[in-house]
Amino acid sequence: MLLYTLILLVVLLALAIPVAATLVVMGFALNWQFSMMPLHKVIAEITWTSSTSFILVAIPLFILLGEILLRAGIAERMYGAMRIWLTWLPGGLMHSNIVASAAFAATSGSSIATAATIGTVAEPQIRKQGCNERLFLGTLAAGGTVGILIPPSINMIIYGVLTNTSIAQLYIAGIIPGILLAMMFMLTIFIACALKPSWGGRQEEATWTQRFSVIADFLPPFAIFFAIMGSIYLGWATPTESAAIGVIVALFLALCHGRLNLRMLRSAFEGAMRTTAMVMLVIMAAYFLNFVLSGIGLTSQLNEFIVSLDLTKYQLLITIILFYVVLGFFMEVLTLMITTVPIIAPIVFSAGFDPIWFGVILMILLETALVTPPIGLNLYVVQGIRKAGPIHDVIIGVVPFVFAMFAMIAILIGFPELATYLPGIMK
Repeated sequence: MLLYTLILLVVLLALAIPVAATLVVMGFALNWQFSMMPLHKVIAEITWTSSTSFILVAIPLFILLGEILLRAGIAERMYGAMRIWLTWLPGGLMHSNIVASAAFAATSGSSIATAATIGTVAEPQIRKQGCNERLFLGTLAAGGTVGILIPPSINMIIYGVLTNTSIAQLYIAGIIPGILLAMMFMLTIFIACALKPSWGGRQEEATWTQRFSVIADFLPPFAIFFAIMGSIYLGWATPTESAAIGVIVALFLALCHGRLNLRMLRSAFEGAMRTTAMVMLVIMAAYFLNFVLSGIGLTSQLNEFIVSLDLTKYQLLITIILFYVVLGFFMEVLTLMITTVPIIAPIVFSAGFDPIWFGVILMILLETALVTPPIGLNLYVVQGIRKAGPIHDVIIGVVPFVFAMFAMIAILIGFPELATYLPGIMK
């Protein structure tokens, strides 16, 4: 049954069938092959119940927030300010990619939106500054992944819904690991450019007067971040309501920058609707597939098999990490999370691992899936921005950052307090 499921999944994805359609086709095929009951007849009920959760309203709101920031020019000004402040570091422009990605991730909630936005602004600088193209492209693809980890995060919302875990606690748990991961990316750049100074390109000189003159460009992303997170932790708003507050603040900032007009709003709403439709279709299709997998008994059989291996607590964790790394090569992140978390999470929690801590570990594993071929979406986003040259340049450039992600996972296993300390204070 499991072999049939995996082969069917790989074949459908290889045929370039859209992810949501792939999941629905798999549900019907597995029902026809392994079940005597007409499980497909509940698809309407599952579609309705899986898409009407109040917490899911945050998804289109955070997507809209990122669209507004992109079209208001806020991301471009923020990147320019980062560039002036970090120019003294070896590979200064590439450090700007990471820090700007982290800052934008703290407002948009989407890794793909982060990679697309910062990549669009930064890519023209590769030849102007003479940076190593592969490493530079790697910073854009890897930097975008922190959108999953640094709150607010759309993927954390979905994980919270799937596991009935506090989204507010997940958000605050991701702050320290997210900052540390961004710093590890910067350390990777520093080491690479220290060993090969030519990779860093030309270093621009900036006076302190220039640096202080652009401080105001840092304020909009932080204003939105504190509006979202502050409203949650002061008890003024739920995560969903805080997303609406973030949109209002973004609209106000766009007005202050003179970019708020009907044309900009129309583009932002159209972009948000397209992305939201894709995300929600995947969520509804994945819920249907999960129902079928449970109905044919595959979920329980897989659980029994893992239990029968009689693994220790950490052997089980390593097995699950390898499981996600391998699947990350072949599955899109949202699909990977929605189809596996309902199966894996109960096993992990029964082994004694904290749901909040595992949520942070899972977010980093999903980050690796975003930048590993052949399905890594961030690779294609950066390649699409680039418009010329082979995609293997992006793949090679991102490899050092994948190792940094694995190092971050090892650190969290050794020091779980990095993810659990702030939620503990919150409790």
